[in-house]
Amino acid sequence: MTDQTGDRTDNSERPRAGADTTTTTSAPTRRRTPRWLGLSLAIIFGLVYAYDVWEAIGNIVGVSLAAQSLDTTLSGFGWLVLVWGIAMPVVVFALAFWIGRRRTAVIQALLYLAGLAVVAALALDLFVLFGVGRLIV
Repeated sequence: MTDQTGDRTDNSERPRAGADTTTTTSAPTRRRTPRWLGLSLAIIFGLVYAYDVWEAIGNIVGVSLAAQSLDTTLSGFGWLVLVWGIAMPVVVFALAFWIGRRRTAVIQALLYLAGLAVVAALALDLFVLFGVGRLIV
């Protein structure tokens, strides 16, 4: 409705000509880690995970040499445990990388650290629970 001067009296506003009438609500934008920083974190933590793999390779060599000195071999279960010791850091690193790929740098670093804690705890458990005696025949 309009009054005598042509103004609207129902307190609703008409859109102006050329005005954007769509109302868009955008989700809050998430800050992503720059590619160089994410790559740097992956490389630095990847080296630490690689050290864990190197330790696991050393375990295979050491246990197989100990078995040879006793004139015996590693059991199938022993090989499984020792090979899992090599694969575990690689799998955990890949999982931490995949989960953290679109997160902030702090979250990525925390994921890598949590993964290292998991690898250390599982490696300690594997070798404490099974020991050398159960790995050889």
